[in-house]
Amino acid sequence: MEATPRGARIELNNFSWHHPGRPEPVISGLNLTINPGEKVLLLGTSGAGKSTLLHAIAGVLHDDDGLSAGGTITLNGQDPVEARGTAGMMQQDPESSIVMATIGNDTAFGPENLRVPREEIWGRVTEALTAVGLSHLPLDHPSSALSGGQKQRLGLAGILAMYPGAMILDEPTANLDPTGVREVRDSILAAAEATGTTLLVVEHRVSIWAPYMDRIIVLGEGGTITHDGAPGTVLAEARRDLIDAGVWVPDYVPRAPQNAIGETAGGDTATGEVLLRAENLSITRAHPTPKQRRALRRTIKRLGDTPAPVPVELPVLRGGINLTLRAGEHLSVLGPNGAGKSTLALTLAGLLTAPNGTLAATDTLRDHGAGRDSGQNSQRAHWDVPTWTPAQMLSRIGYVFQEPEYQFIRGTVREELELGPRRLAALNRVPLDEDELAARTDDLAARLRLNHLLDANPFTLSGGEKRRLSVASALATAPRILILDEPTFGQDARTWAELVDLIRELLADGTAVISITHDEDYTAALGGKSITLEALEASEPSGPSGPQAASGKESE
Repeated sequence: MEATPRGARIELNNFSWHHPGRPEPVISGLNLTINPGEKVLLLGTSGAGKSTLLHAIAGVLHDDDGLSAGGTITLNGQDPVEARGTAGMMQQDPESSIVMATIGNDTAFGPENLRVPREEIWGRVTEALTAVGLSHLPLDHPSSALSGGQKQRLGLAGILAMYPGAMILDEPTANLDPTGVREVRDSILAAAEATGTTLLVVEHRVSIWAPYMDRIIVLGEGGTITHDGAPGTVLAEARRDLIDAGVWVPDYVPRAPQNAIGETAGGDTATGEVLLRAENLSITRAHPTPKQRRALRRTIKRLGDTPAPVPVELPVLRGGINLTLRAGEHLSVLGPNGAGKSTLALTLAGLLTAPNGTLAATDTLRDHGAGRDSGQNSQRAHWDVPTWTPAQMLSRIGYVFQEPEYQFIRGTVREELELGPRRLAALNRVPLDEDELAARTDDLAARLRLNHLLDANPFTLSGGEKRRLSVASALATAPRILILDEPTFGQDARTWAELVDLIRELLADGTAVISITHDEDYTAALGGKSITLEALEASEPSGPSGPQAASGKESE
């Protein structure tokens, strides 16, 4: 990276922010100066206002009604909105940073909008993609074909290509495998060092960044600063306070609250009834054409009640996956970014088509909920999960996406938690007991510490609160299988422990849980089995003629 004269100076003078409809401000009377070229790690419990503060500094937080903002923020003496190109921000959701169809054009988007000379842009693009470990992909590689972790890297590349005066990064390594965490962190630090860029990072896992930062700032409740100083000083003097606030301080792993099932929920000897089987399963990110879907349905119908492979001509990401999921069992899906973990999870949930092999629900899962109500759900579900009706899916398999905002479509947290049960009742044409629904919603919100946010808009929640809401929404219909894609992403240590304990309770009640995760502590806490997807050997999926040689390996 070419050196720039200096990084941006960030100043906040009595800054406050109040989300519309929320009783209290998320940030109140904040005074702060970050000097040019400083590397700052911002810590605090989930909901303390860290992401809100980053958005405000980056100039993407807008006071549309004139009632939300107070005080001032400046970058090099300018309002953030006016300081175009000074700050480059990477948000928690990598999807929000991707705007173009190919990785080359997406990386070039920022420099083009800053009117960088065309002859310089593609050199910056190549440089940035190399820095984040994506240079092995062609510039015309589809952005949509990237994994969650790869999208995280692409978002960072777009920032680096801008040569910003300040890099504002919200959980930049959250969706990455351990190797990717180190690679991306090192590329960020190298870019900051080479350019003199001011660096402001929010990250729950302190040990990743603390040794390399100049300063740690801790936000308390209400967005006020409780600690500010050199990393070693803050971590030593405030260690107990930080642990109590849910901060992941170095050499600390929270212990989940002990419950009746102890520490081995979902453990190594699960004996519940089999719910789901995958045999020689192939997976793909491609979608069948309408003609292929019709042919697939006809073939499935002819097979009747006998599970059998129904090949579909689609490019195969990988094949040869075999697994069995039992009631009360925890299954961790592990592997590097881009290996196909989320694709496998979406396939197991019936949301993606398998090019080959079988994915069969057993009688136990098929019969779950059948006969409880009149209507569609009284009809026995087919063995082929993708053929299920929405009502059959809602009552059997719950899915929590890697990006929580994908699931939010209502105006309040309460409405979001009530949505699944209301849809299920409507699809089954059965009456809904409003008092019972309200009580169940209140209980679920309390279990996940969302009860004080029931009237809040889901999109105003912090990253950790959004994740808890996405989990709660999936649980609202009491599915027999719960699939979680990076469930601990964006969680402070306290919420992490509470989430682990909640999943233990679900396992004890007979719910099967599949977790797509890079979190080794989480996997160790829950136990159970694991399937590891090895890194794909090629950057592109194989053709429809055959699967990748690499396959999933199931272990205790």
